[in-house]
Amino acid sequence: MWHNVRLMNALANALFALTLLAAIAAALWWLSQRPMFSLSRIHVEAVDGTHLRHVSPPLLRATAAREVQGNFFAVDLDDVRATFETVPWVRRANVRRIWPDGLAVSLEEHRPLAMWGEDRLVNTFGEVFAANLDEAEEDGELPQFAGPDGSSLQVARRYAELREMVEPLGVHPDVVSLSPRHAWTLKLDDGTTLLLGRDQGTPIERRLARWVETYPEVVASLKRRAEVIDLRYPNGFAIRSLAQIDVNEPAPASAR
Repeated sequence: MWHNVRLMNALANALFALTLLAAIAAALWWLSQRPMFSLSRIHVEAVDGTHLRHVSPPLLRATAAREVQGNFFAVDLDDVRATFETVPWVRRANVRRIWPDGLAVSLEEHRPLAMWGEDRLVNTFGEVFAANLDEAEEDGELPQFAGPDGSSLQVARRYAELREMVEPLGVHPDVVSLSPRHAWTLKLDDGTTLLLGRDQGTPIERRLARWVETYPEVVASLKRRAEVIDLRYPNGFAIRSLAQIDVNEPAPASAR
């Protein structure tokens, strides 16, 4: 073996290459630990290029200084993203490196659509989140949603449908609720409560459309605002008082 010149040259070249690679790796490691690569800049912006309404960039920078570990090379961007997404009002975060000592953070804020229960909110994607309720109503009072766990998207979609249907009457949904037995109730901002019932038999949209069409006639005949309109009938509706409400009660087969 030792007299094989070709083999000896190959071994020597291999050892040289390994030594060179080790030296380069050591140099890169040493360079990566220099203070110039310590994270000292964090640029925060809204993902759509607008200004952030609820999230404070100084708060995010303070959070990063406390939670983010590593320098430009060693920082785990997935960990940083997860950290920022725990901040109130942050729905989604994107993080990238800025050479040689910074991070760029693009944030998507929750846009509140409604209240959910007593202390949470629903965003425009139908997702439940927690945030400062006073901030949520800076642009006006929000409607109230209620429903079983996991039903927030379903309630948000139904709200959008109902809002469009009653808009010609000059009213808006104030409360949209789904009972544990999947019966829908809608309260309008004029105080009228609509018992919509379940999604079975005659579709809710058809029953509501029938009431919207006859609404002017009903108001004229009553000469006052009805407290409760029961739309759970397949071929009509009934006018009730608040004391008679039972949202889970099956409706009779006919009505006036």
